[in-house]
Amino acid sequence: MEYKNLIATIYLKNGVAVKGRGNMESAGDWKELAKVYNDSGVDKLYVFDLADTEKEHDINLHALKELCHIIEIPIYGAGRIEHLEDIKKILYAGCKGVILDSSRHDIIRLAEEGARRFGKEKILISMETVDLIFKHKKEVQEHIHKLVVLNEDIVESLENITNLPFSVIISSDNKKHWIQILKKECVTGMGGDYVSNPNTDVMNLKILLAQQGIETRKFKSSMQWSEFKLNGDGMIPVIVQDYQTCEVLMLAYMNEEAYHTTLALGKMAYYSRSRKKLWIKGETSGHYQYVKSLTIDCDKDTILAKVSQVGVACHTGNPTCFFQELVKKEYSSKNPLNIFQDIFHVISERKLNPRDGSYTNYLFDKGLDKILKKIGEEATEIVIASKNPELEEVKYEISDLLYHLIVLMVETGITWEDIVEELNRR
Repeated sequence: MEYKNLIATIYLKNGVAVKGRGNMESAGDWKELAKVYNDSGVDKLYVFDLADTEKEHDINLHALKELCHIIEIPIYGAGRIEHLEDIKKILYAGCKGVILDSSRHDIIRLAEEGARRFGKEKILISMETVDLIFKHKKEVQEHIHKLVVLNEDIVESLENITNLPFSVIISSDNKKHWIQILKKECVTGMGGDYVSNPNTDVMNLKILLAQQGIETRKFKSSMQWSEFKLNGDGMIPVIVQDYQTCEVLMLAYMNEEAYHTTLALGKMAYYSRSRKKLWIKGETSGHYQYVKSLTIDCDKDTILAKVSQVGVACHTGNPTCFFQELVKKEYSSKNPLNIFQDIFHVISERKLNPRDGSYTNYLFDKGLDKILKKIGEEATEIVIASKNPELEEVKYEISDLLYHLIVLMVETGITWEDIVEELNRR
């Protein structure tokens, strides 16, 4: 089944999100916008670089790279793409593809070079007129994967002169108009101001489109509600975890209505046993839980939900409902991520609140060159130790190197999230 995509857009001007190519008014924090798009049901993100200078282009490229690191939906980069090197930079930043500008005089050459080097599927082209298709139809068909239409007036013309698929970016929020365009077989998606507005309920839009026979990507359960083993009240308990940290946030219950509401909205909905009614988490507080995955256990009587938590999970203001310790026995954590995070926090605390005699503070006081020198020394120690069959020495030296690398991370402002995202991207 071919799904239609709903596409958000971000326009970058000197590293700041603005409302459009002809409107330099601030559109808000692009990091916050990206997180909303990532969670709310948006399928793709187009990022347009509006830079006038090479220096500004570098600033926007840095922002684009950060965007690729903080969200999971596919990102396509556009704007100020003049050479093959620009295509490479955008793809290496983490973008799924690049959107070339059809008004460039050398667009065919650039598209051909990009397709040959990185694959046709990476190359899209934005269009406000149909001139390029009329003049270079064969070359466009050969080197371009998809079109991005920035002028809805040319939709019907394109439909008649090319079999290339295309997405349409418009400013209208007229639902009937959207339905009319999305029903066209050649149109693979739509976006623009309406989808990009963080207040737009994208999942509700998808429900409306589904009622008109337009299929989009939504949550669909692999099991029927009737297959679940329910408790005496006809409900199923739901354990809720943060999808990135796996921290347990809360426990709640769903009835059938809550389950189907969760699937439809992409937000966690429960049944409130005290109020005896449906409860959409965050509806009053704004602390929504956006669904990342729902998993049933082996007995089919408990659901594990992994979510993106906005704000805090607990009504007390605590990040998680599980904060009141009852008993505890000292133990050593074997979870590498937890250990690395704990060490990172300790080192960060030393930087903020120095202690006399602290070796960590000695390194910070000496500065970056000293930290880098120690990393070089520890790397050499690992090489020497690895030639020795005594593995305890190797483990010791690796631990030393990791400690100094974490000091470098704190010094330079790099987090474990940055590292994990980079590794995942690879």
